[in-house]
Amino acid sequence: MELRQLRYFVTVAEELHFGRAADRLVIGQPAVSQQIRRLERELKVELFDRSPRTVRLTPAGEAFLPAARAVLGAADSARAVAADLAAAGAAGRLGRFRLGTITGLGDRLDRILDAFERQAPDIRVELTAVPVRERLARLTDGSLDAAFVRGALPEHCPELQLLPLWRDALVAAVPARHPLARRPALHLAELAELPLRLTERGNHPALVDLVLGSCRAAGFDPVPGPTTGNLQDTLAALGTGAPMWTVVYAANARIMRVPRVAFVPFTDPGLALDTALMLRRGPRPPALELLLAACRSAPEPAATSDDQDS
Repeated sequence: MELRQLRYFVTVAEELHFGRAADRLVIGQPAVSQQIRRLERELKVELFDRSPRTVRLTPAGEAFLPAARAVLGAADSARAVAADLAAAGAAGRLGRFRLGTITGLGDRLDRILDAFERQAPDIRVELTAVPVRERLARLTDGSLDAAFVRGALPEHCPELQLLPLWRDALVAAVPARHPLARRPALHLAELAELPLRLTERGNHPALVDLVLGSCRAAGFDPVPGPTTGNLQDTLAALGTGAPMWTVVYAANARIMRVPRVAFVPFTDPGLALDTALMLRRGPRPPALELLLAACRSAPEPAATSDDQDS
């Protein structure tokens, strides 16, 4: 699907006449008809009822029209922001964008940064990975322009706001030699006898509260295991020591290769955390708008985080 096909479709929908639409678009009528036919083949629906005298939208066309307009509007907004950034660059006013990040975003972060760079090649993104409390402090004092976070906005930060981006599911990480590693999916209650190795709550309160609350909802209080602030160390301990378990974000598990550890989905609903972009309230600079667009365009099966430091 191409933007020009959407633009042709919207123009014909507004004119209800292929000839007048072609005149508005300053192209030949056959080209308009050809591109709309291609769009219909891709969508596998007829968008227009055509007769020698009249053209009208089908029900599918009427349903598709608002979405097409929204996509075109977003594209026009992105072009406008990019033009503002280009003008700022020509005036020597571009520099850096300071972004607080979280561990385990993996290839999703790469795609976000690539998309951002295509729109704003003159802006250098500086990534800072610090615990959530320090991210909040740096956002508040202006030393960060935005930051990824998971979970809810703290009540004591009225000057900050969250913009939701995507939802990260959790999976269980268990020793590959353990019988539970061969299961296609696990219920939390099946892990009740194994110690849970999890980060300290102060490092990631949203994750710890979610996991412990879900365990209690499943009918047990987990056996506490050692705490650690590093996923690599945690997985190494799981693969070599006494049987334990932890949680890892599913998208991160998809790109990890840890032969001694198995990642098993949960059957329990609700074991997921929302990821958002946190920023200060007030006018948003053009660079931030482009970053948001890049974040929201990143496909869902991308890497997210670990269980330790988000």
